[in-house]
Amino acid sequence: MKFPIIDSSSGLVTQGGSPTPAPRNAKPRVPKPPWLKVKAPGGGRYEQIRQRLEGLELFTVCQEAQCPNIGECWSGGTATIMLMGGTCTRGCRFCAVATGKPAPLDPREPYHAAEAVAAMGVDYIVLTSVNRDDLPDGGAAHFAACVRELKRLQPSILVEVLIPDFQGRMGGVEAIIDAGADVVAHNVETTRALTRKVRDVRATFDQSLAVLKYIKMYGKGRGKNGVDVLAKTSIMLGLGEPAEDVRQALVELREVGCDVVTFGQYLQPSPKHLAVTEFVSPTVFDGWAEEARAMGFLYVASGPLVRSSYRAGEFFLEAHLHAAAEAAKAPEAGAA
Repeated sequence: MKFPIIDSSSGLVTQGGSPTPAPRNAKPRVPKPPWLKVKAPGGGRYEQIRQRLEGLELFTVCQEAQCPNIGECWSGGTATIMLMGGTCTRGCRFCAVATGKPAPLDPREPYHAAEAVAAMGVDYIVLTSVNRDDLPDGGAAHFAACVRELKRLQPSILVEVLIPDFQGRMGGVEAIIDAGADVVAHNVETTRALTRKVRDVRATFDQSLAVLKYIKMYGKGRGKNGVDVLAKTSIMLGLGEPAEDVRQALVELREVGCDVVTFGQYLQPSPKHLAVTEFVSPTVFDGWAEEARAMGFLYVASGPLVRSSYRAGEFFLEAHLHAAAEAAKAPEAGAA
């Protein structure tokens, strides 16, 4: 069994077939600015992980989508994989994943995925998935099984789970936190005003806020050694969002206790998706990072090439989680 592939040239997810072709007479895309160009990946840790992947029944989002941060992430010991197939039950206008009727879940997938990740030798893994509104629990139990198996095979690994909204059913959040996730992320993707234009009609800004609030509330003290499970989200820029709307989104995210926020440039996957309104300059991204830090976010990663699982953030999160765990153990040692 193989995990879904994200086509490296178009970003379209397939299950071994061909991606949907672009429509005829499509308008040419606007050339990308120089700050969106990156160096070819390389380095000792990167090569080690790349070699270990050969022969494994595992496809990483990093590799198959040609993520611009693959060199930095793999060199730092991080990877991202997608579970539950490559067909989504929703149709967000920014996302290249195919919409349709997904195949039944493979009950062996969580265990095969965990074994493959353990063989990779990474320190920090991000698990994500398509929306599975066809399942009673939205796939939460599937996520949880993978987290438990990962922690059994490699107890030291840090696991971040990027979840859908589970249609507002918070039992899914509980299952994933109870399984041992260290960070639980759910992306608001854009501002409140642009949500209806950008995301599927079933995805609302208020529902996403409710999910993040519940992650923060239920995750309090439920992490390793009694630390808090961190709540994380991501916002795309370049879709025509006014600055005041981005600022208001940050205010609302802090009000529900979100710990971590990332900002990245929206890039159009194909001509049939939403067009890029603006290639936002690195200076503007730096400005948003400063504002978010001033609002009290625990960590902010902001830049044109930043994605929700950006490694720079995970370096910090890893250090924070380990430090919090050690601090939690200190009183016990003193009592002994």
